[in-house]
Amino acid sequence: MSNETRLSEYIANHILWSGETFGRGKRTAGLIKHIRSELDEIAENPGDLMEWVDVIILALDGAWRNCPASSTDIAAAMIAKQVINKWRQWPKIEEVSEDEPSEHLK
Repeated sequence: MSNETRLSEYIANHILWSGETFGRGKRTAGLIKHIRSELDEIAENPGDLMEWVDVIILALDGAWRNCPASSTDIAAAMIAKQVINKWRQWPKIEEVSEDEPSEHLK
C-alpha cells in the first residue's frame, strides 16, 4: 500500500468520524477560531506534538468541509503541494530570522 493510499484512508476515516460527530456543515468560522486557539497553545508549549497535530487535523477538517474534495483529492493535493514547494525558490536560511515566516521568492 502506498503512502498516498494510507494518507487517503486516514483522511477518509477522519471525514466519516467528523461528519458523524460534528455534522456535515462547513463550520468555517468555528474551525478558524479553533485553529487560532490551538496556535495559542503551541505558542505556550511548542514542544507538544499533539498540539501541532490538532492544527493538522483541524486543517484537514476545513479542507473536506469547504472544498469539493474527497480524501483521495486531499491526499493528492498535499503531495502535489510538497512537490511545488520543493521546486520553489526560498530565501537563504541565514537571511530569515527564526521568528519570521520563510516565504518563497516570487
